[in-house]
Amino acid sequence: MTHRADDPRQAPPAPESPPPEATEGGEDGAAGPGPEEASADEAAQERERLIAERDEYIDALQRLKAEFDNYRKRHERERQAMAQGAAREVVRGLLPVMDNLERAVAALGDQGDQIVAGLEMVRGQLQGLLAGQGVEEIEALGHEFDPTVHEAIAQIPSPEHPEGTVVEVVEKGYRHSEIVLRPTKVVVAGPQPGSGGE
Repeated sequence: MTHRADDPRQAPPAPESPPPEATEGGEDGAAGPGPEEASADEAAQERERLIAERDEYIDALQRLKAEFDNYRKRHERERQAMAQGAAREVVRGLLPVMDNLERAVAALGDQGDQIVAGLEMVRGQLQGLLAGQGVEEIEALGHEFDPTVHEAIAQIPSPEHPEGTVVEVVEKGYRHSEIVLRPTKVVVAGPQPGSGGE
């Protein structure tokens, strides 16, 4: 049996409506970052990382340079101290020679002018050698007694000098670069009799 085309029972099914297109960015429809924006962000982060590494390297190099400068200065100070220490030991050994020459010149007096002149010449040469090494005599006679550079071996009353004044040098003292090689042995003026200092 044939069916008629206009039979409602044989009507073709209605076409399905297409599904709604998915919108980018979620329900609110906001567009997410594109590939170019993501690449720019990654490049900026990489740049910041490289800058931080560079700053760390620069800081480390600066600290290393400062440490090396300190080491170099310390080494130079130690070297100079060792050289000065060695020179002082040599000078200490020469001081008794100077003492003996001065005593010999004083003992001869006017006797044997040629001998005295020869000894005086040697003494002058030795004194010049010591001065060339930075050695200087410690002043004492007529000065106030200074325990840092003077060594008192006696104390006598002296009406011509105030108490505590050096009135006689028994043995000369010397120093080198503010370092006392040997203190000056001196006699110091004491209190006057009847002054209440006894």
